[in-house]
Amino acid sequence: MATSKQLQFKAGDAIAIEVREGLGATPKRLPAKLFYDEIGSELFEQITELPEYYLTRTERSILESFAGEILEQAGPSLTLVELGAGTASKTCILIEELLQRQSRALFYPIDVSPSALDEAMRQLGRQFPGLRVNPIVADYTGGVPALARITGRKLVLYIGSSIGNFEPCEAIGILRRIRRTLRPGDALLLGADFAKSSKILLPAYDDSQGVTAAFNKNILARLNRELDADFNLDLFRHIALWNRRHSRMEIYLESASAQTVFLPALDMDLSFEPGERIYTENSYKYTDEMIESILQQSGFTLEQTWCDRKKWFGVHLARV
Repeated sequence: MATSKQLQFKAGDAIAIEVREGLGATPKRLPAKLFYDEIGSELFEQITELPEYYLTRTERSILESFAGEILEQAGPSLTLVELGAGTASKTCILIEELLQRQSRALFYPIDVSPSALDEAMRQLGRQFPGLRVNPIVADYTGGVPALARITGRKLVLYIGSSIGNFEPCEAIGILRRIRRTLRPGDALLLGADFAKSSKILLPAYDDSQGVTAAFNKNILARLNRELDADFNLDLFRHIALWNRRHSRMEIYLESASAQTVFLPALDMDLSFEPGERIYTENSYKYTDEMIESILQQSGFTLEQTWCDRKKWFGVHLARV
């Protein structure tokens, strides 16, 4: 995981500009990318182990059950690429299967965090001597031109349902930019959460131990640490709502009372009314039709889907 030092931002940089614009908007909002400083990354790792948070273990079970079928469908002599790889923990399942099919393999993990990629290199190097790891430090959402220079057949992994954090038009834009760097025959493996009952979704985003609430509030704590803001975390509530119409979970921080907050680094005063919310995250939940639509609009053809027996989560192979 990334360290806070590597992810710190200052008053004049692009993220700080997003913060200023977001907090000055109506309704107020903050970019979800702020979640993942060192503390936020540790809290998210805790979330993935919670009994209510089914996403990580369900996707892992799909990969464990169908790794062979997935790689068979993707094609021979594969080079793996992973978007937002982090420490590539789930990817090990596919790498192990791949190295049973070919004696050596190349893996290009892509992430904004150099420390996460360093950790991935160390772990994978110890576990898989036949694997060559070539990390790329980049924000994949803007496209990764280096992918165009990788020869051979590529399988691009975009797992973890990260696609759900983007508006549909943004998701299509990201996939189109990745598509432009691929060649005919290359494939994409997309992990995405399915729409389901709110009785399952709501606890996954508002757990009984309060870890998700702490994760959400850490975005304010980060503004305190890095922009000298004076948010009182005790005066904000974590709110998770299921928006059935838009097929998404919506995450907010709600002011418990009338209050003012000062961000000296941005020379910004904020006033909050009781019940006023800051929008911090969307998490879209997909139907089969939604998946096929975003892939088609991005220049991919859906070939096959694997899911768990309850159809809570899907892993989709699409071809350029």
